[in-house]
Amino acid sequence: MSTQNKFVRLWLLLCIWLGATLALPALAAAPPPQGALASVAWLKENLARPDLVVLDASPGPLYRKQHIPGALHADFFSFGTWDMAPAALEKRLRAWGIHPQTQIVIVDEGGTYLAPKLFWGLVHYGISSQRLNILDGGMARWTALAGEVTAQATAAPTAGTVSMPQPDKAVRVRLPEFLAATADPRGNVMLEALDPSYYYGGAAFFDRGGHVPHATMMPADDFFNADKTFKSAQDMQRMLDHLGIKPEQQVHTYCGGGGAAAVPYFALKHLLNYPRVTLFQESQLAWLQDERELPVWTYAAPHLVRDSAWLKGFASPMLKAFGLSRLAVIDIRKSEDFKLGHLPLAVNVPAQEMQAQWQQPQALAALLAQAGVDPKHEAVLVSEGGLNPQSALALLMLESLGQHKVSLYLDNLDRWAELGHEVVRPAAKPAVSPAVTPAVSPAAAPAVAVAYVAQPRAGLWVSDPTVAQGRFPRVFIASGDKPPAKVPAGRVLHLPQSGFVNAGGTPKAAKEIWRVLENAGVPRYAEIVLFADSVGDAAINYVIFKMMGFADVKVWAPA
Repeated sequence: MSTQNKFVRLWLLLCIWLGATLALPALAAAPPPQGALASVAWLKENLARPDLVVLDASPGPLYRKQHIPGALHADFFSFGTWDMAPAALEKRLRAWGIHPQTQIVIVDEGGTYLAPKLFWGLVHYGISSQRLNILDGGMARWTALAGEVTAQATAAPTAGTVSMPQPDKAVRVRLPEFLAATADPRGNVMLEALDPSYYYGGAAFFDRGGHVPHATMMPADDFFNADKTFKSAQDMQRMLDHLGIKPEQQVHTYCGGGGAAAVPYFALKHLLNYPRVTLFQESQLAWLQDERELPVWTYAAPHLVRDSAWLKGFASPMLKAFGLSRLAVIDIRKSEDFKLGHLPLAVNVPAQEMQAQWQQPQALAALLAQAGVDPKHEAVLVSEGGLNPQSALALLMLESLGQHKVSLYLDNLDRWAELGHEVVRPAAKPAVSPAVTPAVSPAAAPAVAVAYVAQPRAGLWVSDPTVAQGRFPRVFIASGDKPPAKVPAGRVLHLPQSGFVNAGGTPKAAKEIWRVLENAGVPRYAEIVLFADSVGDAAINYVIFKMMGFADVKVWAPA
């Protein structure tokens, strides 16, 4: 080889080496932010990198008004139904200049579901979450920190080379699985991301307001600070702990049409690392359109009250005789009233006798054991009518004792009889002594004592109002018609129990109750302590607040 040829060869190798060396910064992936959120400072520093793509999920008018220089418009509403064919989505992503190693930052106006929904959609269709980030605070935070904006259209980038795998089924739940999950609320969380007005039935996207059975309300707005950034992981975890949502549970997020649900999905899955989180894309739209006419609730816990039709079905002597009824009907009226007439198979534990033992769990357990009440069964309390001081206090006492489930019968004996149902009454005395003693009806058979092991539940009663026990601030609710003589120090709201109960002892509609609570400024994340001169009035509000789904409710009974 001649000297000239060697020189040319060396020169070519040097050019190749220099070209590769100079190209390395352009080819290297932008160091991703720590976690799924990108800060404004990080994006400013990395905005010019050629391997970074900013997708703006804001609606078209907002994007055209102003956007981050170089950001591409990825309007959620023009992105499709999220059931696009992989090839169609691949074409869209390549048009945005996305390569397999591209780092994508998604932007919206801040504090909305648009960026999280696009994030979920891309993950669902196979883009690694490691290549995706959301700009924390969105455009609101970007402009607040003097980030550059423009109204000029972004030039179409060079086509990308990304290829779409099969959709990731692990982040999406369909109606059959979601419906099955509602039957197991201990193992599953149906997390509704809509505002309380929808949850309680005051507003509706479709034909019926309310929520799916056993759903836990956690609106999308709860996850954002006032400046549109996401709350800290610590603050979000406190909220989840308050609501009893645990990492080991399966969490299904939903809303009206699958948009707002992306916010809790993103927060739990990608900010808090909950391992089992899915999004129900079809949400209420599919639930309410189902031909089976699936039910919706307006109270969070409607099972705390029972009507005559329910009690007639589940408390029948036939079911009891075959051992199929796991129900104890406890009549808390006075013994003389009980003897004049009562429901079939009901046992009599007068409210006065229960209240005499309210601070002695073992004595109360002995009283219930003598009456034959099984602590593993649901106890339905029958009183003079519905939700009243005696029935509410009895419910609170049985719950604090550890009874598996307690509910209130909303009607009374007269209404039961008006509906044509059997009433056990004393046998009429015959004018002449009969030759044969009549058999005793099974409906009037005496109670058989059982073993009742009390398992007292802590945290339902407050003995010292100066010591908060919850994860959030304590709020006192004065529950009598008049403010009580003894008022604790701290934040006190006067919400008489009579404002939540109709004249017949039935709770008012959930949407009406929520309107009162919202106007009074009752926080949803708080330790609620109810009190009144009459503990029965506080107990009524205890039932109301539990029906509305407040997670931490207690009663203070001053000595």
